[in-house]
Amino acid sequence: MLKIFKTVALLVAIGFTCFAQQQAPASALHSDALHTAKPDYPTLYGTTKPEDIIAVMNRVRNNLERVTPTRVVDKNTNEVINDFSKIDNNAIVFKGDFSLTSYEWGVTYEAMLLAGEVTGDTAFTNYTARRFKFLADVVPYFREVYKTNKQTSLKQMIDPHALDDCGAMCAAMIRATKSGVVKANLRPIIDNYINYIVNKEFRLKDGTLARNRPLPNTLWLDDMFMGVPAIAQMGSLTGDKKYYDEAVKQVLQFSKRMFNKDLNLYMHGWVQEMETHPEFHWARANGWAILTMVELLEVLPETHPGRTAILNQLKAHAKGLAAQQSGSGFWHQLLDKHDSFLETSSTAIYTHSIAKAINRGWLDATTYGPMALLGWNAVATKVNEKGQVEGTCVGTGMGFDPAFYYYRPVNVYAAHGYGPVLLAGSEMIKLLKNKNFALNDSAVMFGK
Repeated sequence: MLKIFKTVALLVAIGFTCFAQQQAPASALHSDALHTAKPDYPTLYGTTKPEDIIAVMNRVRNNLERVTPTRVVDKNTNEVINDFSKIDNNAIVFKGDFSLTSYEWGVTYEAMLLAGEVTGDTAFTNYTARRFKFLADVVPYFREVYKTNKQTSLKQMIDPHALDDCGAMCAAMIRATKSGVVKANLRPIIDNYINYIVNKEFRLKDGTLARNRPLPNTLWLDDMFMGVPAIAQMGSLTGDKKYYDEAVKQVLQFSKRMFNKDLNLYMHGWVQEMETHPEFHWARANGWAILTMVELLEVLPETHPGRTAILNQLKAHAKGLAAQQSGSGFWHQLLDKHDSFLETSSTAIYTHSIAKAINRGWLDATTYGPMALLGWNAVATKVNEKGQVEGTCVGTGMGFDPAFYYYRPVNVYAAHGYGPVLLAGSEMIKLLKNKNFALNDSAVMFGK
């Protein structure tokens, strides 16, 4: 038996030796320049150009133009209703591949505006402008229908019942209003949205935005994004300091309960009645958190007393995320569980947020530039020739066991991936134009 064991061990050792020798050509093994041999990277490394990024973004935009039309139809005959005064109980907003009013599309509208600004291509800007004008034009008519038919199209715009219904859309509409790209009057819709966020959403006793599902008095990390950017943008729109104060308070109160200072990561859910929380550091929720902070800092006055605290929180979170990035550039579905799958939407959100923080001077390019570039190069591999975004986790509630997160499906019709890809591409174009990078001993290095 011992002799058999030794034989097997020898064969295994020989096998590993042969495998190792196959990794480099024999002619190169004695070369003085072996350290410069080209590695077999799974994604592009060190050669990304703005035009490469724009090509990816154009595929996404072209696809979304096709699959998100703007028209009202008769639900029985499918005939187009061009005269909106004829909207009645049989009228519906035609359903494309993605909803025109979901929070994911609020992110997409914002992303299209940014892409147009960065690239100078009005095709991106017009995507948002046309759809916001369409919504502004038809909402008053559907509002009349809603008085007698609570299941009418656009009901979440007319009478929102959750932060998901209104936060991201509200923030995007405020951005569009400030930019002047939408001539239609969006203010009635904005005011309706912000009224729900500020006055109607359930809160804990200290005022933190909360939900009573899946358990009573629950914080969802997602809700930092579903509420705070809209509140902060309202401060920017009106100049009223109360909105800035509220936005800062929300971020700090979420962080006090949900941020793990050892890992520098957020848990997905916090329940007031739980003594011990099973922390699951879900990637996309952490994305919503860091996106919230960069969007808040974008409009928060330099003199606001809470600015330093938010900036410090951003820096801590960025450090935690950097420690979890995979060698392929992606982040995992559960950030600190590296056997969970690699996820696209979160990788895009981190790429955008880190690049934006560098571009704004909040984070150091030398430290975080390579992280952002690697992230974009990973994301770009998930935009197929049709312009669909692959590898995005579908909508996800809250769970208290790892299997729930490990086995969530991914799908090209998961709307969460599209806006973040455009956001990431836009800020990466800015980064590549503002900061120089080069290969030094084959490694990407960003200058100061």
